[in-house]
Amino acid sequence: MFERAGRLVYRGRWTLLVLSLAAALLVAPLGMELFGRMADGGFEDPRADSTTAARWSDDWYGEHAPDVVVLYHHPSVKARDPRYRKAVHDALRALPAEHVGALATYWTTGSKLMVSKDGRSTYALVTLKGDKQAGYAAVEDRLRRATNLQVSIGGPVPLLKELNDQTAADLARAEAISMPVLLVLLVVVFGSLVAAGLPLLVGAFAVLGALVLLRLLTEVTEVSVFSLNVVTMLGLGLAVDYSLFVLKAFREEIAAGATSEQAVVRTMATAGRTVAFSGLTVATALLGLLVFPQMFLRSIGLGAAAVVLVAMGAALVVLPAALGVLGRRVNALRLTPDLGGGGRGGGQGGGMWHAVASSVMRRPLLYLVAVAAVLVALAAPFLHVTFGNVDHRVLPAGSESRRVAEIVDRDFGRNSMAAVDVHVLVERSFTEAPARPGPLGQGHAAISAVTPVTPDDAGPLAARLRRLPHVTGVDVAGLSQENGAVRLAVRYDVDPMSAEAQRLVTAVRTLSPPEPNVSRVVVGGPTAAQMDLMDSLTARLPWMALVVGSVTAVLLFAAFGSVVLPVKALLMNVLSIGASLGVIVWAFQDGHLASVLNFTSTGTVEATVTVLILAVVFGLSMDYELFLLSRVRAEWLRTGDNTAAVAAGLRQTGGVITSAALLLLVVIGAFSTAGITIVKLLGVGLFAAIVVDATLVRALLVPATMRLMGGANWWLPRPLRALHRRVELHEPAAAPGTPALREHPRTGGRDRPRAEGGPRWERIGRERDRVVRATPDGTGWTWVEVDR
Repeated sequence: MFERAGRLVYRGRWTLLVLSLAAALLVAPLGMELFGRMADGGFEDPRADSTTAARWSDDWYGEHAPDVVVLYHHPSVKARDPRYRKAVHDALRALPAEHVGALATYWTTGSKLMVSKDGRSTYALVTLKGDKQAGYAAVEDRLRRATNLQVSIGGPVPLLKELNDQTAADLARAEAISMPVLLVLLVVVFGSLVAAGLPLLVGAFAVLGALVLLRLLTEVTEVSVFSLNVVTMLGLGLAVDYSLFVLKAFREEIAAGATSEQAVVRTMATAGRTVAFSGLTVATALLGLLVFPQMFLRSIGLGAAAVVLVAMGAALVVLPAALGVLGRRVNALRLTPDLGGGGRGGGQGGGMWHAVASSVMRRPLLYLVAVAAVLVALAAPFLHVTFGNVDHRVLPAGSESRRVAEIVDRDFGRNSMAAVDVHVLVERSFTEAPARPGPLGQGHAAISAVTPVTPDDAGPLAARLRRLPHVTGVDVAGLSQENGAVRLAVRYDVDPMSAEAQRLVTAVRTLSPPEPNVSRVVVGGPTAAQMDLMDSLTARLPWMALVVGSVTAVLLFAAFGSVVLPVKALLMNVLSIGASLGVIVWAFQDGHLASVLNFTSTGTVEATVTVLILAVVFGLSMDYELFLLSRVRAEWLRTGDNTAAVAAGLRQTGGVITSAALLLLVVIGAFSTAGITIVKLLGVGLFAAIVVDATLVRALLVPATMRLMGGANWWLPRPLRALHRRVELHEPAAAPGTPALREHPRTGGRDRPRAEGGPRWERIGRERDRVVRATPDGTGWTWVEVDR
């Protein structure tokens, strides 16, 4: 299939390039429309009680959550001064009615919580109409025109605007940092300016594809504002990675004397096939995020999986078409010596990776124990992880919205805007006995009225709530006559994310027996939302693991023709994920990198980002696993010797995997300079995972375990062999132009015709084995026969 695709790409190379360029120019304006269409939040479970409580607060009480918090301050005049009130209300009256739905101030509500402890600061709550972002843009300047008062603006809508602005700035900065560095590294790897520019071309297509796909997703679902940097980072990084593998294979074919068409066809049949399986595996891991109900995870899962497929498609269509046009000119504009395997067998010979392979093959148990100990040590900090939620602290310390939130929390009543939200549904009775029904249209009275809801209906429950630990007050926050509900605000004196606050919410939810006139109590607020989030993630994480693990195992079975290697690969990925999660706890929760990366440690790790890291790391780790094991299997098919296959596979792929990992690290490192803490956290987690995976796991741990497992790596039950032949994936291990060898009979694979004059199998004496041994000078290894 891939050989046929290679021929089609080559024959239509000019058409494909023209169509790709035209499509990019056509959709580019659409991608630019993404900014301003993304949503904040998205971390809640839509079916949770806390989400229901938030919805009822908006729908039942006519008190929609404020969109804007306007903070006023005077250095000497206190809020009770009439001049203070006049200045604030004059500024608010000037707001256009078509954009403002409701206003609330200290003087309209009488709430003492809206005045600071020193009496010189207060805030107004503004609810906007229609398009919130457009409404805020129309009133922002007028909100600041309060005579003789210092004005700062925060709240959900200004926070979202700052997040959008910060995201756009972070994206521009990351691209400005990563692109030049990538170009320099690619020139070092390939030596040619033309070859170095091709992966960046594919990366540009992937970035544009990310913007367009996210823009299209906004038409059918909400898209998290945090998704842009995440999706773009993955698209650019994987596009460059995939291009590196395809380009290296093409240059080897050209160096071996193949024509441009032959090189494109063979590249698609080998590296192209591996890239396709890798892209499907990474996309599968990201689509596993769809099992979660949170918009944040679902939008990133959809967008990231789609952009991975775009990066894969660009590497398998746009890049081969460009290579078909360039041919041998791919090596033009040479600037440095070729380090990327541009010659026959280049990049696969001895050197460092030959020495590493020899060392691991001689002492596999030592490497297994040592690397496992390092990985366990890296993962250890995760044992004391504390999960928290996303708040204003995701923005830089100088952000106005963040500063307003911190001032309100510090200078006003503690948790004044983070109370436990309790909705009490009251049992009501008719005010009079209904009339006896008669024939239709006769004797019917109007529908009988029911008793009104009053604060006294929740009085007994409120009294019990006041006696709970850490409760400082219980106020009636609203009445809904239509729905028969009383809303209570339970205020407390501990941090909303603390264990004490969580125990308080649990106590409120489990108060028993219920009051006689209360049919249901629904609890919301920030603490309840965090608890519901953790329950949701915990309930669905096993399903994600099952779905992603099963699909990945099937893909690996198709790739390697073994039922053992998929299980081993999944276990290796667990170690990489554990190390990554341990690093982010050490760096962010414990705050060891706070000064280096310029963020505020909250003492917690955001739970949904942890799940996101798990999915992305799983996919990227499997990416390198495929590239290594595909070459190992090809050598196993050629030689039938497991030790030789593992050593040769590591030697041949070590350099290119390291180069690919380095390029991906450049992209992730550039995005880790983002001003938004969530993006930093994701970047550091991925950075650590890739370093661990490309060095300790793929270079040492995987070869060591495969050396110890021997022929058991390739065990395939006879009933599955016929199935595997239909879907198998392998790359020939021989250098370009070398005749193919007959497959080893132990693999269960079908024989292929031996090329005329090609080499034959060496016979090994009965009751003897061929094993690897160090060469006399200690610089490499060789094969010897030994008695069994």
